[in-house]
Amino acid sequence: QVQLVESGGGLVQPGGSLRLSCAASAFTLDDYAIGWFRQAPGKEREGISCISRSDGSSYYADSVKGRFTISRDNAKNTVYLQMNSLKPEDTAVYYCAARFTSRRYWCPPGSNEYTRWGQGTQVTVSS
Repeated sequence: QVQLVESGGGLVQPGGSLRLSCAASAFTLDDYAIGWFRQAPGKEREGISCISRSDGSSYYADSVKGRFTISRDNAKNTVYLQMNSLKPEDTAVYYCAARFTSRRYWCPPGSNEYTRWGQGTQVTVSS
């Protein structure tokens, strides 16, 4: 079954860290740009990071810049989101998404350009 599966979410105290994983099954991520999104209760979905298929380009929303790092391990068919210095406002369901592309250094400009989505993983930052 073709799917993306997120993992690594959980409960963490403010200032703590988590690493989210986005693993693909039944397809390879090599030819895909991968984005991370999050949605908090009552709020719109927010794009927070993206990594191009070549791993040459990565992008971050201002809200996470300097605290989150996206990376990919094509050998493991997995993309990661390292989240440090977590804040209560980072609490949300986090989703990864994939978009097939021939462009090596490109990320989709909007969420509607991603074609495959995971089911999400909950991140709660609270003391």
